[in-house]
Amino acid sequence: MNLQRYSTVRGPGEDEVVIKKSRFIGYAKPVETEEEAVAFIDEIKRMHRTATHNCSAYMVGERDQFQKASDDGEPSGTAGKPILEVIKNKGLKNVAVVVTRYFGGIMLGAGGLVRAYTDGAVAGIEAAEEITKVLHREVFVAVDYTWYGKLENELHGRGTRVGGTEFADRVVVKCLPETPEAEAFIAWIVDLTQGQAEITIGEDIYCIDGER
Repeated sequence: MNLQRYSTVRGPGEDEVVIKKSRFIGYAKPVETEEEAVAFIDEIKRMHRTATHNCSAYMVGERDQFQKASDDGEPSGTAGKPILEVIKNKGLKNVAVVVTRYFGGIMLGAGGLVRAYTDGAVAGIEAAEEITKVLHREVFVAVDYTWYGKLENELHGRGTRVGGTEFADRVVVKCLPETPEAEAFIAWIVDLTQGQAEITIGEDIYCIDGER
């Protein structure tokens, strides 16, 4: 994906709600491909072979181009669609959700099922923890040891995310500015070090917003 930022889950997560003696166990997991989503759903189905239903939904892709919802035997539109709607309403991408039901003997009706599967999906997603991923560019900055103290202080003052430091013949700091800011960041490094830094540009990678 090339989105600058998107919301997903840290996952995997699991939680359970009980409604009129029926158990609804919600599972959520981040997935990168449709194949991963299907494999996760199949895994939960194997785990709960004796369950009454294993209803699911997933949304994958930069433009949410891969979407699917399954009622798994529940009345049409009462399970898979509500699960998918939870994913959409939360603005999440690259997420698969399964809600497993063990029937407790009391019929819920269509409206009751929609609410129950919605609650199960929300429980699973909350257990998996919603996060925002932001696209950053790897910028490796190599400086002599005499520059390291100043560089470290200035990076801290600027609030730049640092992905690690290697101490060899020179100090190499893996800096992670947000991708749109990478060119301005590199120009700032060149100015800061009076052109003494050796700069290597790496890949674009996603980091969790708010974490260092």
